[in-house]
Amino acid sequence: MRNLALKLNRFLESEEGPTAVEYAVMLALIVVVCITAISSVGTNAQSTFTNVANQLGGGS
Repeated sequence: MRNLALKLNRFLESEEGPTAVEYAVMLALIVVVCITAISSVGTNAQSTFTNVANQLGGGS
């Protein structure tokens, strides 16, 4: 764990401030896109399972 912290510290020190901020912004955007995509897939899957259950006569 200490080795990881040292590597992270070296990385942050070797990069310029604006570059680290750019990486953080890109990471935040990627996280937002992933959450949106996962939410959409979950909604579509729930809708599909509900339709299948209704057609099989077991829907509520």
